[in-house]
Amino acid sequence: MDRRTFVRGVGGGSVATLAGCLTRNGENEEHAAETGPLRVATYTSFATGSDHGPDTDTDTDTGPNPEQAPTPAGDWFRETVEDEFEEEIEWTVPESGIEHYIQRARLDADIDTDVILGLTASELALVDSVLDAHGDTRLFESLERDRLEHADRIQSDLAFDDPRDRVLPVGTSYLSLVYDEAVLESQPETFEDLLEPTYANTLLAQDPRVSNPGQAFFLWTVAEFGSGSDMLSFWEELQANGVRIEERWTDAYRDAYLEGDRPMVVSYSTDQVVAAATDRDMQRHQIASLDDTGYQSTEGAAIFADTAQPELAYEFVDLLLSRPAQGELATRNAQFPAVEDEYVDLDATFLENAQEPAEAVTLTYDDLEGEFATWLETWTDEIAD
Repeated sequence: MDRRTFVRGVGGGSVATLAGCLTRNGENEEHAAETGPLRVATYTSFATGSDHGPDTDTDTDTGPNPEQAPTPAGDWFRETVEDEFEEEIEWTVPESGIEHYIQRARLDADIDTDVILGLTASELALVDSVLDAHGDTRLFESLERDRLEHADRIQSDLAFDDPRDRVLPVGTSYLSLVYDEAVLESQPETFEDLLEPTYANTLLAQDPRVSNPGQAFFLWTVAEFGSGSDMLSFWEELQANGVRIEERWTDAYRDAYLEGDRPMVVSYSTDQVVAAATDRDMQRHQIASLDDTGYQSTEGAAIFADTAQPELAYEFVDLLLSRPAQGELATRNAQFPAVEDEYVDLDATFLENAQEPAEAVTLTYDDLEGEFATWLETWTDEIAD
């Protein structure tokens, strides 16, 4: 789970509304005291914001002063909920991401987490590919939708198509290329353009084995070229043209792109939302869609089968789909809401700067089940160093 975060300050009205979404009775408060805080696994930038340039990188580009830097989504959720319920949320960020939980499930070890936030279809397919091969090991529980007040608000086209119904969409993003138009004379318009001498040694990408945007870019190439030799040939030529593959998005974006190492990076079509809110130079934050498309990556929340706090876990997941939470997730995390328009109020900066491609490309769980692990293994054998 590796992604960017975008954060903004909020007013008291949203805080009060969200706090009301997690009201519990005295019996539940006693239960919480016995079991401790709700443990939520997510990616670092959501939990702390420390992996993202706009809220930590104040000495480069044109970002805000530290005193002006707003708080990340995770801090906002924690502070809002903890105003009402002390130590109710404890973020956890496993270094190896979903692999951490796959291996613990394989070893029949305790899963010391209640909810996962940021799960993608490719990660779910990877879970099932590994665990199903080692017997019927259940990592996430099938959702009891009648316990979720807001589940019917979700846009129908964001469904994970998981036959076990384990994941609830909470937001979606479109992968794109972000480039510096002061350096590049023109933007790439197709995948083949990236192989031209014009773009030699210009692109920063991420490792699909450990990075969600890296996985999304890899799957975008699978959608474009298929999973066989044409896709591998594209990657071989991309390597020959000098693509630099960093381990994670933050390595590529914050530590390299924002530092001016290269003029183009695999990132998100909402990048200008971040740039506008932090007064960055828009020349350095232009969006390029390849073939007028963008890979749509939907993030979801799932509840671990062995959670010690199922009631609170359901309340938290339902809270993520509430009107205030969806608005805050959109603006703070720079992602499009998962709910229908009538159930979310979006910040003006988001509406003015978030871009959607002319056509969304995505692979569903049904496309990925039983296939993604093999594709990734082939890429590792043929392309990875």
